[in-house]
Amino acid sequence: MRQDRPNILLITSDQQHYDTLGVTNPRIGTPALDRLAAEGTRFDRAYCPNPTCTPTRASIITGMYPSQHGAWSLGTKLFEDVPTVGDRFQACGYATALIGKAHFQPLKSEPGMESLECQPLMRDLDFWRSFHGPWYGFEHVEVARNHTSESHAGQHYAIWMEDSGLANWLDYFDPWPPRAPEAKGADYWTGQTRRWTLPEKYHYSCWTAERSIAHVERSCAEGRPFFTWASFQDPHPPYLVPEPWASMYDPDDMVPGRLRPEEHERNPRHFRLTQQQAPDFSDYQEDYGIHGFMSHLRDPGELKKDIAAYYGMISLMDRQIGRILDALDRLGVADNTLVVFTTDHGHFLGQHGLIAKGAFHYEDMIRIPFLARWPGRVPAGHVCDAIQSLIDLAPTFLAAGGEQPSGLMTGVNQLDCWTGGPDARDHAIVENRHTLTTVHLRTYVDERYKITVYRTGDDGELFDLRDDPEEVSNLWHDPAAAALKARLMEKFLQATLAAEPTRMPRIWGA
Repeated sequence: MRQDRPNILLITSDQQHYDTLGVTNPRIGTPALDRLAAEGTRFDRAYCPNPTCTPTRASIITGMYPSQHGAWSLGTKLFEDVPTVGDRFQACGYATALIGKAHFQPLKSEPGMESLECQPLMRDLDFWRSFHGPWYGFEHVEVARNHTSESHAGQHYAIWMEDSGLANWLDYFDPWPPRAPEAKGADYWTGQTRRWTLPEKYHYSCWTAERSIAHVERSCAEGRPFFTWASFQDPHPPYLVPEPWASMYDPDDMVPGRLRPEEHERNPRHFRLTQQQAPDFSDYQEDYGIHGFMSHLRDPGELKKDIAAYYGMISLMDRQIGRILDALDRLGVADNTLVVFTTDHGHFLGQHGLIAKGAFHYEDMIRIPFLARWPGRVPAGHVCDAIQSLIDLAPTFLAAGGEQPSGLMTGVNQLDCWTGGPDARDHAIVENRHTLTTVHLRTYVDERYKITVYRTGDDGELFDLRDDPEEVSNLWHDPAAAALKARLMEKFLQATLAAEPTRMPRIWGA
């Protein structure tokens, strides 16, 4: 099939630590992702614009920071009138599709802020049989919201399970409404036994791969270039995965991150509270609570089991990513397809004494795996330390398709950088506004330094990533770092000014 424009295939995971690729970590097997790294470029300094799902996922399709597109936190909505990259691609003839996790909307629906991603609607399968878009610039969608056995399973994934012969799929998922936490018999993270009795062939990673391949096949048959987002739901906890993946990794071989003695003494108070058995975060709470503001203490043996399951979830996903890559080869479109793999944000596996996620902007949380492959254009087998941000995906994809980004997009075009040219940016900005005031922070990170500023209080973080790569020594209150702090604050302010959107150019003096 001959096309005038390249295909774009975006593959994402959910909440994946940057060091969970086989090419960087010998303890995990990811042959499909290793193949992408060998046939393309691995970018070692990629960052998310927000370390939670909704804000970052909205940034991926809008090319804007969360503070600009409006979906500033979990539990908020990306309104449907915000322009997206899919809108632009549809206008120039692309077949656009989102397969897998969306999470552009909250788990609650209110007048004026209606959500399709809430219960009981998610289990109204008659609705989902008749709805496949258009939605957020995707002319075709097949979506699912749950992670492992969570109660908000449903949507197109549930229909697929039924159509594939699993009539009793509800038996493998928590009931709706969900049971009280104390009645579940295990905390959220462990997923009870970490072994999901759901047969592997009905796993949502298999569904995401199968339906992504179907969209690519359909686009090729129609002679249309495609923009396909294969959005996998793992390895976001609960740590739960079918066999044989649940037993693939020996917990005794896992190496959790660690907390250095007294490292949180120089950090803001909420860091220290995480190391208490029953911390009091009442001073921070607003509205619906804050992800990560709980005790992060975890039994070391249990944490190793968590990591083994987390790795198994990634390896299962990797197997399905391999199916998609094989389909590109089979259809003869691999050479004309730009493939990008990344995730929405990182994950803690014991680093700094932390688990999962929260308002802690260590590299483990905001730095992400990032691979790009485009045969003949993106250098093969290359590792690049040029700074990347997920807000750059939309303008870069448009550039690859021969289109100019809109003035609303504040991400930068990375295409020259991806194809071996000069760096496109010298910094990344990470926002995190989890509540209206008490947890509202932003981070500026450049080639060497990282500074985090809070809306309230006198605390912050300042790390020298070259001399202190493990981020143990916070220099924020160090008198010897005062000049450095002032210089970084100025650069941070200038970067914020430079990121303002320009919806239209100035066309006259008045």
